[in-house]
Amino acid sequence: MIQAIGLTSTTHKEHPPAVDDVSFDAHAGRVTALLGAPGAGKTTALKLMLELQQGRGITYFRGRPLHRIAHPSREVGVLLGDVPGHPARTVRGQLRMLCAAVGVPVRRADDVLDVVGLAALRHERLGTLSRGMDRRLGVASALLADPHTLVLDEPADGLSVREARWLHGMLRAHASQGGTVLFTTSDPKEAARTADRVVTLDRGRLVADQEGPAFARTRLRPRVVVRSPHAARLGALLTREARAAHRSVEVVREEGNRLSVYGSTCPDVGEAAFRNGILVHQLSDEIGDMGPAPTRRPEAGEPEPESDAEDVEQQPDTDPDGTPTGEMPPCRPQVTSGPSSPLPPPITVRRAPGPLRPLRYELRRTAGVGIGYATTIVVLVVSALLSVLLARVGHTPQARLLAAWPVELPLPPAALGAGLLGAVAFGDEFRHPALAADRGTVPRRLGLLAAKLLVASATALLLAVLSLGCDLEVLYLAYGRELTSISADWYLLGMSWVGLVVACAWAGVLAAGVFRSTAAGLAAVVAVPIVVVPLVQEIVRGPSVRTAAGLSERLRELVLVQWPFGGGRYLAGAVELLAQPVGGALALSLTALLCAYLLTTLRSRVR
Repeated sequence: MIQAIGLTSTTHKEHPPAVDDVSFDAHAGRVTALLGAPGAGKTTALKLMLELQQGRGITYFRGRPLHRIAHPSREVGVLLGDVPGHPARTVRGQLRMLCAAVGVPVRRADDVLDVVGLAALRHERLGTLSRGMDRRLGVASALLADPHTLVLDEPADGLSVREARWLHGMLRAHASQGGTVLFTTSDPKEAARTADRVVTLDRGRLVADQEGPAFARTRLRPRVVVRSPHAARLGALLTREARAAHRSVEVVREEGNRLSVYGSTCPDVGEAAFRNGILVHQLSDEIGDMGPAPTRRPEAGEPEPESDAEDVEQQPDTDPDGTPTGEMPPCRPQVTSGPSSPLPPPITVRRAPGPLRPLRYELRRTAGVGIGYATTIVVLVVSALLSVLLARVGHTPQARLLAAWPVELPLPPAALGAGLLGAVAFGDEFRHPALAADRGTVPRRLGLLAAKLLVASATALLLAVLSLGCDLEVLYLAYGRELTSISADWYLLGMSWVGLVVACAWAGVLAAGVFRSTAAGLAAVVAVPIVVVPLVQEIVRGPSVRTAAGLSERLRELVLVQWPFGGGRYLAGAVELLAQPVGGALALSLTALLCAYLLTTLRSRVR
């Protein structure tokens, strides 16, 4: 059950609130429609309920507000707007990534794809989906964790008549199994046909909260739809007879040869056309748009006007791209019009400390798009070309030669590539917020940060090894063994190389997480050698009474036991690395970014 109490949005300057003191209930086992014209405040009300927008009021989902629910995606399935996925990710990849996020088996993705009729499009990219297919994918995402409550914003938008009929049947099936369904619509006929209860908003205020039959009786205008090649003559005749009989009848001429007659009945219109010899192609009752109460009320014992099924049947079934449902566009897989079962099978979700499986989610997110592979290829090609050019020019130290790091560049290609991939790791979360559907912002949990840092470290390490190996191989092929000899202090150089690349990746992750942008993350990586390194050098060159000479020896003396496997040597190398301007600048930058991230995390939790 959903209980919304006093929902009021925050006012902006002198404008009235988009939602003003709205309260209603949506009961379990029933379908509730939130009806209103565009701009009435339906979407704002949903965002207030889901705590996605600041305002007053509170909403209880089975007795608990959303921020008190440990696993919100397992309690509330949400569809707001388009599916927030990367355009290059596949339909199946998007759902499998979300499976890892909510902690359900990956086979659940195939189950919901079969239910929503997207099994034939599982390998299509999200950027190629039509509006209707995107809505189906949004419904699949909402059903993924088998939630008790469904909150859907305009779920039938972009669907054909047949697809909308299937969607309403699925919502009805979910409610029949004890679930709660709340959806928004601007179509009164859709609300009357589908919902058990209709909550009507107008200019942000609650104007009606009615049962479905009462809504259809009091808030809709029944009309008679007539199609005739002599529509103008028939309209004038009906108006003249109604005026002579002192009856309130309104005749509206619509497109083509169609008339909408308000305040009359099918028998009256048909008899008038027959008496005057007017040919009629269609004559049917229909529920019209929202308006004043009907001028003619049914007599006692007379059945209420029903929504016209024939009118629905006569509308051509077309897919969202305009193609008739009987014909599919060329070179596209056939999409099933309806599922084999109304709902996916129930699942047993393993309880866990948190709603995310961060590492599994991050691995699927990273491998699901091609930017990582493309970046790696570009880095390897640029690094190999730079190493060959530097070797040809000469006067370049071997360490910089193997790293393909000219003095003119702030960082080598491998470090820049690692920083870019690290920035993308968090920047894409804000650009395509797949995890934000039920929380409003990308979750700043430390588990998610640790997973991103771990995956970024592995990616950076792989990039460092591949670029170094590629440079060695290219130099060997071009100039022989002269430039590929290994120096005696290779361990220190290797540690410096790995530390530089991994630190750039971490800086990209943290900066993108703090500033919520991929570009800001990459800019922070580039700013380290350009801004922070000169600052550190100035501090080091300044006057100093004492120095830290011999720090590595004193660190070895601090530990009484002998370092195994030559650990003391690596400790000394790490200290020497931090003593370098670039190493110190990276350490300083990472510390500052990590503190900023922790501060924003605590701030979001307090909110």
